[in-house]
Amino acid sequence: MAGSPVQSQRAAPVRVDGGLVTVAGFDECLAVLRDGRTFSTTVYEGVVGPVMGRTMLQLDDPDHRVHRAMVSPAFRRRTLDQVMVHEVVDGLVDGFGDRGRATLVTDLTSVFPVQVIARILGLPPGDDVRFRRWAVELIGVADNWDRAVAASGALAGYFAGVLAARRRRPRDDLVSELAAQDLGDDDIFAFLRLLLPAGVETTYRASGTLLYALLTHPEQLAAVRADRSLVPVAFEEAIRWEPPVTAILRRATTDARIGDVDVPAGADVVLLLGEANRDPRRYPRPDRFDLFRPDHQHVGFGGGAHACLGMHLARLEAGVAVNTLLDRFGDLRLDLDRATPVMEGTSFRSPDRLPVLYSAVQN
Repeated sequence: MAGSPVQSQRAAPVRVDGGLVTVAGFDECLAVLRDGRTFSTTVYEGVVGPVMGRTMLQLDDPDHRVHRAMVSPAFRRRTLDQVMVHEVVDGLVDGFGDRGRATLVTDLTSVFPVQVIARILGLPPGDDVRFRRWAVELIGVADNWDRAVAASGALAGYFAGVLAARRRRPRDDLVSELAAQDLGDDDIFAFLRLLLPAGVETTYRASGTLLYALLTHPEQLAAVRADRSLVPVAFEEAIRWEPPVTAILRRATTDARIGDVDVPAGADVVLLLGEANRDPRRYPRPDRFDLFRPDHQHVGFGGGAHACLGMHLARLEAGVAVNTLLDRFGDLRLDLDRATPVMEGTSFRSPDRLPVLYSAVQN
């Protein structure tokens, strides 16, 4: 089975190369994530700040805590709407349910998260296509700076009109709740720019990876079909096995120590989440997807104060997607005559395709 590059060669738990520190050990990675005072996220100011704005991603406490407290309650309330998520997924599955075959990445996993975010924000149907494109362009800032800057400006222009309309006439949506907070327009635009890649790209990749893991391990797919309480377990194991984001950054604010390695103040620290999630010191047979392993704890959603704000939405959406497919389709399996799916990507990973065959379940 295709997996991440960590299968071929294990990195040292902590390695220092000049002013760059890479952390591949699970315990070491978790220790850095939990120590926001020593290991700062301000490194992101120069990485994504110019296109995202001043987001929570680059704030340390106490600013991070204050900013997150303003936006997270409203966001979490909006993202726990299971009925809405079911409506979105059911609507998309209706579109291919009678065909007997589908390509789940293009027909489902890359589509439904952006439609969910659009509903949470209270945006018009049909605008999700643009949001998906802008999200891809934003996270591609390292590959195409000008395109990312243009996407950032397009988002600000779009949301300026939406925000002004909500301030005149509030509605039952997330933008209206943000408008009611003590936040400036730039802070709201920055949060919404961050929400797109986090709520769309990460979730679509996580959902696709879960389906890839189950479809390439038919015996575990059968176990999940027979016992749906295993769906959340399978999701956590999938994120351990192949996290959607493979690395995140920190900067040492003072001389420090990670594991048994000295780290100088000012050093940039790269946390290799994919490597840490397969640390053989913690996981037996770490390269194997195994929903029956006793320990599924992972750092696939980060950790500490900066743990991914959208991880609960990702769990909900992936669970709804898998349960819906299993409810509606019998004998769901890969269509290997069309193509063999592989996991791809270096910074962001997910299956390139998921061609499947199935028979519709008769109710």
